[in-house]
Amino acid sequence: MCYPDWLPDMICLEEYGGNWEEYLEAIYKVFKADFIDSIPLFIGMRVGVKKYPLLRCKESSFWHLIQEGDIEADRSPNFRRCERVPWPRPIIDNYPDDAIRFWKNERRGKTRILLWLWECDYLVVIEDRGDYFLLITAYPIRNEPRRKKLEKERVEYWNSIKASAAPKDDADTFSTRGR
Repeated sequence: MCYPDWLPDMICLEEYGGNWEEYLEAIYKVFKADFIDSIPLFIGMRVGVKKYPLLRCKESSFWHLIQEGDIEADRSPNFRRCERVPWPRPIIDNYPDDAIRFWKNERRGKTRILLWLWECDYLVVIEDRGDYFLLITAYPIRNEPRRKKLEKERVEYWNSIKASAAPKDDADTFSTRGR
């Protein structure tokens, strides 16, 4: 696996002697620096985070980055997600690097942009809110069926773009490059 030189190292629980509380504070410090203390931009618009509900004085988006589960109230920490907390910001910052495959999809009537760090099997999802983007989630892709489903969705998106007319405005410019 070839990691881009702009991608930071993962942060592992073992580096904190297995102490969950110290580890949680360390990865939150990275999240805070990347998304609260400074604001990333994607195609010239800010990328915000969902602040509420706060849990243990930490934003909702942080918990969504480090936990998994279908029911929001019953999500639990996933150490593979935790280790990669340093990755979403550089992926957003380094778009349109060739290491990142991207496309749009619709979820619950909202447009989402998927940024897939292909060789590392890591996906960042942001939502178009009109005048800004919202960080929705980011996670490692852990199995072949999920990888195939994402690839199929990406290919279908680009095939539909090729079949349609040219983009109508600058907001769709990023879509014209194709991957």
